[in-house]
Amino acid sequence: MVTLDVRPQLLDALSALRDRVAAARFPLPLAGASRARANRDELLAQLDDYLVPRLREPEAPLLAVVGGSTGAGKSTLVNSLVGRRVSEAGVLRPTTRTPVLVCNPEDHHWFSGMRVLPGLTRAWVPQQDAGDEPLLPGENPARVLRIETADTLPRGLALLDAPDIDSLVADNRVLAAELICAADIWLMVTTAARYADAVPWHLLRTAKEYDVTLVTVLDRVPHQVVSEVSRQYAALLTKAGLGDVPRFTVPELPESAWGGGLLPATAVAPLRTWLVQQAQEPAARQHSMARTAYGLLESLRSRMPELAGAAAAQYAAALRLTAAVDSAYDSEYARVRGRLQSGAVLAGDALKRWRAFPLDCSAGELLDALVESLAALLLCAVTAADERIDDAWRREPASAAPGLADRDASLESAEHRIGMAVRRWRREIEEYAEEEVRDLDRSVVLDPEVIAALAATTLLGGRRARSGGEALAERIGAHGALRLRDRGGRLLADYLDRVMHTERERRLAPLDALDVHPEPQAELIAALSVLQKER
Repeated sequence: MVTLDVRPQLLDALSALRDRVAAARFPLPLAGASRARANRDELLAQLDDYLVPRLREPEAPLLAVVGGSTGAGKSTLVNSLVGRRVSEAGVLRPTTRTPVLVCNPEDHHWFSGMRVLPGLTRAWVPQQDAGDEPLLPGENPARVLRIETADTLPRGLALLDAPDIDSLVADNRVLAAELICAADIWLMVTTAARYADAVPWHLLRTAKEYDVTLVTVLDRVPHQVVSEVSRQYAALLTKAGLGDVPRFTVPELPESAWGGGLLPATAVAPLRTWLVQQAQEPAARQHSMARTAYGLLESLRSRMPELAGAAAAQYAAALRLTAAVDSAYDSEYARVRGRLQSGAVLAGDALKRWRAFPLDCSAGELLDALVESLAALLLCAVTAADERIDDAWRREPASAAPGLADRDASLESAEHRIGMAVRRWRREIEEYAEEEVRDLDRSVVLDPEVIAALAATTLLGGRRARSGGEALAERIGAHGALRLRDRGGRLLADYLDRVMHTERERRLAPLDALDVHPEPQAELIAALSVLQKER
């Protein structure tokens, strides 16, 4: 007889794997990213709601989750298996909004706590007829699990009536998938009219892929075509590799026509007998639990590498986006340095002011013009870098992530930051000039602002400002001029580095905020490796 392995080392490895899965992020809109997110969420639900709690407490009751498409008669089937109305049924769709779990009164403590489905608030309602669904004040019906008890269910078996897997309400579809992940037994219900629909078959194939304990119910079958529909459905199951799945047929009866009544006990007796056997016979119970648990464990062999591959694709895309930013800013940085050396700042109004200095232009006006020209050169470089990045990113699907391409407002702030940086550079040049003038042992009074203007012109004007260097040496001496130019040049290079680094980081900040790193790929594979060794 197959039994569950509940060694502490296995649980520890499984918990570590669960943490690695929860930490995985797939924020970039790559092909396969939405599938990776869905797979991660499904895997987390199966780990949190089923696998970990089942391995920790193998003695807990079997949970059979009744799932299916809209109008399949799930609630009527659950009510009939229990023998009284515990879940609301009717012709309005979707009927089941709040999931209902039914168990024996002596088993309610297993479910009223947070052992399984910890994301759902409990509303335990002992022995009442289902009508208005009781909710806690302010609770979202989709996030409440209503607990019912019934003496007619044997100990060790619980039924959960889940919302429609194809519900028009998105929250219901998500919850239905989450609830199925918590099941020891997947009980899939379809009808004679819809047994070939894609949605239930997707779940059936998923159950086969994970090798879980599965049972199907073909519901509401007109008695005139019972044999033919059952034969066709069996053929479809066999073709899908599910021919050995227990299959039950429930005929269409007056009680099921409006969804409000209970089916005769004889209509659901074979299914009820099978479920009770799974709960009460030790061998059958162990087989049901072990098959689902080990099926999910085995599925990790393919699911974890798939998640790791998606994580690697995310990081590779992030690297490409980052490389485009680095390349653009490195290129513009080199271009700015070249233009500074060639004296490109001393052009336009700045050149006009320099030619008029000092007769028709004051030192302050010349500094203003130089600062404005330098700021324009830096802003032009940043704008050009951003345009190159935009052009490169347009070829990358990952750049469509929210916030990555929105740069209009950030460029406005870049203009402000560059202006502030250039003005601070000017103030420090003026302070250097004041120090040089103060240290001169001369009786001639020099205007520090004139010295600062000559130094700035020499630093920013290249060959065009050669006369500025000569004029500076005449006023403060060759050594003083050389010292001021060296200090000012280092300061200019430092501010250039700061400006370009700041704007590079500004462009990378939205990408950094997505927190895409290389570690998840290795961590997912390592966690799987440890788990496989413990198995």
